[in-house]
Amino acid sequence: MSKCLGCGANLQTSNQNDIGYTKNICNELCERCFRIRNYNDYKLIVKDNNDYINILKSINPNDLVILVIDLFNIKNIDEISKYINNNVLLVLTKRDLLPKSCYDEKLLKYFDNYNLNIIDKIIISSKKNYNFDLLFYKINKYKTSNNVYVVGFTNSGKSTMINKIIYNYSSVNTQITTSNLPSTTIDSINVKINDDLTLIDTPGLLDDGDIINYVNIDKLKDIIPNTEIKPVTYQIKSNQTITIDSLFLMNLSNNNITIYASNNLKINRYYKKINNNELIKKEFIVDKDIDLVVSGLCFIKFTKKEKIEIFTLKDVNVYERKSLI
Repeated sequence: MSKCLGCGANLQTSNQNDIGYTKNICNELCERCFRIRNYNDYKLIVKDNNDYINILKSINPNDLVILVIDLFNIKNIDEISKYINNNVLLVLTKRDLLPKSCYDEKLLKYFDNYNLNIIDKIIISSKKNYNFDLLFYKINKYKTSNNVYVVGFTNSGKSTMINKIIYNYSSVNTQITTSNLPSTTIDSINVKINDDLTLIDTPGLLDDGDIINYVNIDKLKDIIPNTEIKPVTYQIKSNQTITIDSLFLMNLSNNNITIYASNNLKINRYYKKINNNELIKKEFIVDKDIDLVVSGLCFIKFTKKEKIEIFTLKDVNVYERKSLI
């Protein structure tokens, strides 16, 4: 059975509402990939993590695994470590989104304590073609066979990275379909870079707590950053409220904070305490050098210990971590 070269789905002509539909079985792309590429018309595919976990479990334990992590939207890496025991090359993507003032060495060190057999780490930017010669060298250095698996959470930049490797180092005429929506890649896709290297793109693990699951497609254009983030810093010395569009609200009274979010989002400051009954209230005790992360939307760095109130969309994951920057 033929597979779509864009998303890995099995091509079929019998059901236009099902995964992999194409009008002609000889086509290289399914109808969904064709419309994403040519019309930016995304059709949502409802999948669950069981499909993707089974793929992770089927990876040859002796082959190299590239774990791709989005530096702006870091997920729980331990969710992947449950299913793979391979040697891991950790690739941190989307360097172009973080301020240039951040040092690569500090960002790399941040990932030293994860429960994975990480044999090396590298930071890249597919958009800027940053560090790809070094990445390609490391892949060839550590691979143990022709097959190298690429894994990570959905929207981490796996397929975009592979497309850049194809463009830079291969003569094959193919591209994997990419978009800002979850589950763009449906099944594993084998991409032969040369006679000695085949990259196997796997579907991304889903994060049910990511805000991209709870907003419309148009709003995603504002939420997902596409240029270097300009941090917003506030000194708070009285009861004040910070809002990010209609998606997030925070009440606090004594802190210095820096917000890292897409430049397309409207961040407002009010010199009074405000509530929002349309959002879900949560309370946190934040501390010095702690980030409060609103999954997929932003992270906020604090410099003082304080009890705060936040309001977010229902089911969006909010958690604390050691400051990234």
